[in-house]
Amino acid sequence: MNIKVLDTTLRDGEQTPGVSLSPLEKLRIATKLDEIGIDFIEAGSAITSEGERESIKQITKEDFNAEILSFSRPLTIDIDYCLECDVDAVNLVVPTSDLHIKDKLKTTKDNLIDLSNSAIDYCKDHGLTVELSAEDASRSDMEFLKSVFSNAIEHGADRICVCDTVGILTPDSSFELFNELSDLNAPVSCHCHNDFGLAVANTLSAIKGGASEIHTTINGIGERAGNTSFEECVVSIDRLLPDFSTNVKINEIYDISKLVARSTGVYIQPNKAIVGENAFAHESGIHSDGIIKNSATYEPMTPELVGRKRKFIIGKHMGTHGLNNRLQEIGLNVNESQLKQICDDIKVLADKGKTVTDVDLQVIADNVLQINHEDRIKLDELTIVSGNKVMPTASVKITIDEEEILNAGVGLGPVDAAINAIKSLDEFKDIDLIEYHVDSITGGTDAFIDVIIKLQKGDKVVSARGTEADIINASVKAYIAGVNRLLRD
Repeated sequence: MNIKVLDTTLRDGEQTPGVSLSPLEKLRIATKLDEIGIDFIEAGSAITSEGERESIKQITKEDFNAEILSFSRPLTIDIDYCLECDVDAVNLVVPTSDLHIKDKLKTTKDNLIDLSNSAIDYCKDHGLTVELSAEDASRSDMEFLKSVFSNAIEHGADRICVCDTVGILTPDSSFELFNELSDLNAPVSCHCHNDFGLAVANTLSAIKGGASEIHTTINGIGERAGNTSFEECVVSIDRLLPDFSTNVKINEIYDISKLVARSTGVYIQPNKAIVGENAFAHESGIHSDGIIKNSATYEPMTPELVGRKRKFIIGKHMGTHGLNNRLQEIGLNVNESQLKQICDDIKVLADKGKTVTDVDLQVIADNVLQINHEDRIKLDELTIVSGNKVMPTASVKITIDEEEILNAGVGLGPVDAAINAIKSLDEFKDIDLIEYHVDSITGGTDAFIDVIIKLQKGDKVVSARGTEADIINASVKAYIAGVNRLLRD
């Protein structure tokens, strides 16, 4: 059975605290959603503001394959704004629990049904597809919920949706709820929140119970603990539910995950399933050995399935098999005794509590193999001007392949200004700084600062470290070390 996917990243996802997407960002995300095979895109809530309506209009103008919806209350003013935006459909949200009807709306159940029916009639009279979503359905009286849905279907609702608004379902109760509603004469969809960390599990159970459509957000973003994670749910359907499928191009999941993370500024935790940086990373020697022999030993799916690549992590738990694989990736071939020495040196470093980066590995390997690399880029001078009434400005003198270059840059702070002064040079323009982390090694204002960064050039990612008493010098040192590594490889 094919399960339809409604993505609400641009509406429910944007309700994540601190997130506000520009019209261009919304259009980029919607374009990618359409490209990867999403069936329905909830582009926003037309009633929200003029800017929101302009964003929705830009999306509806694109003639996507996906059906474009707007959120709407069962009010004529909301629906009129949806019509103004030329959407295909509305996600008509009607509260159905006693708590919402009595305490929030201050109305009666009979009035609520009348309001719902009237809104559906108005939508259908104006040519809109209607998905009626029962807000707080998981805490609603079952007979009343069925009555709301039955009335909605009689008045022309095309789909009905059960919303677990505060995430209180369990996989068992989710199955029972959707199984109870499966005899209704309309497709049933599932909208889960993740307050107890069960949104994906509850959505999968809803599918087994009879749901034919699911609501998700990219990376599971949303209010409070978020919504059903798109990538986790879609891949779980593909891998774990053999009787079900979606139209999603799974190998492009990682790309849209990173796009949404960049656009929203919502950090993806490293251990997040499917799209986290550690999802296909291996440090343990036993695991690495097994992966090299047969990836199925410690991976339930190949990273390529979701557009990822496998990584072997350097650390004290790694074995020689994983280490040798990593050395080959950076272009180093070693014999057995050299491999053992490099492995031992890494463990000594890691036992001191130090994070072992690619740069550390390169230095250790160079020492063992007696290799000395000549860096192409060297920092000669760095000058910073900053203050509470001065825009932070940096000037640098850099030697690149024996050529001396002067440059300047501004930034939000002195570190940002220093990095901008360097990366604005042509040699740095295709290199992205994707992670920046600072630790204080010692106490006090004179503490040594340890800066760890990750740089990316194309498909290649390297990490680098700079340790100084001055955070600006440490940051620039780490940045140039990483760039040298990327240019050398």
